[in-house]
Amino acid sequence: MSNQPGSSTAAQPDRPADADPGVAGGPPAGDTVTGPADGALTRPAGDTTAGPAAKAGPEPAEDAPGDIEPTTGGTVWAPGAPVLALVAAGWLAAMLWSTRQAIESAAAGVTALSLSAFALPGVISAALVAGTAVALATTDLVARRGADRATLRFLVAIGTGLLVGLVTAVAINLTYPDNATTNTIAGTSAAAAIIGGALAGARTAAPVGAVVAATLGTLVFVVAFSRARDPLFDLFGADGTQAGMVAAARWVSRTESLLAGLLAGLIAFGYLSWARRRAARRDPAAPALRWPAYLLAGAGPGLLLLLAELIIRVGGRRLLDLAAALSDADAVAQTSMGASRMDNAIWVLFVGALTALIAFGRTLGPTQQEDEEPADR
Repeated sequence: MSNQPGSSTAAQPDRPADADPGVAGGPPAGDTVTGPADGALTRPAGDTTAGPAAKAGPEPAEDAPGDIEPTTGGTVWAPGAPVLALVAAGWLAAMLWSTRQAIESAAAGVTALSLSAFALPGVISAALVAGTAVALATTDLVARRGADRATLRFLVAIGTGLLVGLVTAVAINLTYPDNATTNTIAGTSAAAAIIGGALAGARTAAPVGAVVAATLGTLVFVVAFSRARDPLFDLFGADGTQAGMVAAARWVSRTESLLAGLLAGLIAFGYLSWARRRAARRDPAAPALRWPAYLLAGAGPGLLLLLAELIIRVGGRRLLDLAAALSDADAVAQTSMGASRMDNAIWVLFVGALTALIAFGRTLGPTQQEDEEPADR
């Protein structure tokens, strides 16, 4: 029988003599595909795709724990969270100690009441940041151990904030003088710590860490800036008159808020850049943070200051009212201080957000447009 092109029964001159004659249309010459009896699929010549039972090669070795930073669900973890927790706890302890020293040094109960009202904002803001930082470190540790579920993370954050608030309240009740203001400071501080812990339950760990770092920097700067108030009063024209003092105080407050916002935005941007580099170094496939994360981190300190002011006006209302009722001067002072804190928080919010966003924008390069490849002719 002559060989016909395309015929499935054409003779194969190179076919081995012991080939099974009962199999019509067997594999062409050179086909080494194993038959069905060997557990693989019969494939045309040149097809080197492995069958279902075949393995392409040895499986890649699993990464050792800790070699690659986990990025489950696109999460970028907060680097240095334990350090932030220690610094925030130390700042809270410093605020509690300084407030206790001021109250104990007061000559009369009326003066102690006024000093407690003035010191309350510093204690509340410190408790809020401490609750957030300690809860962030705890949830970050739990997530790195594989328990990265949203519900569990939120419950751990709330529990940690509750623990920080309980320790703060007990410390205040044990060390502060036993008067009408102690329970108010203790209860309000505990509430602030619990709310801060709830904030750390978000899955966006890196922006939360940036907010904590920037807020701590802002609080430290405000305390350090108090040493420069007197020279700035003279610089802004405080001539001893009431109008001159009010105008100078307004400009000093705006300068402080502007510088605090700039510092907050730069710290937030620096922290997120650090977190992005660590994530890319440990896992090149980790998604990069987008501009909303930088915007939120820059605005975060101002948002926390506004939240602290809300906690002060709700939880510390009784203490503020008692201090304002002492005299007309105390009432004016409490109103002025509350308005100044609100203005400072708003300035820090907008200046910090704008600074972080501009800093992030300067890191973006021009868009690269790939030339279309010419079609094959």
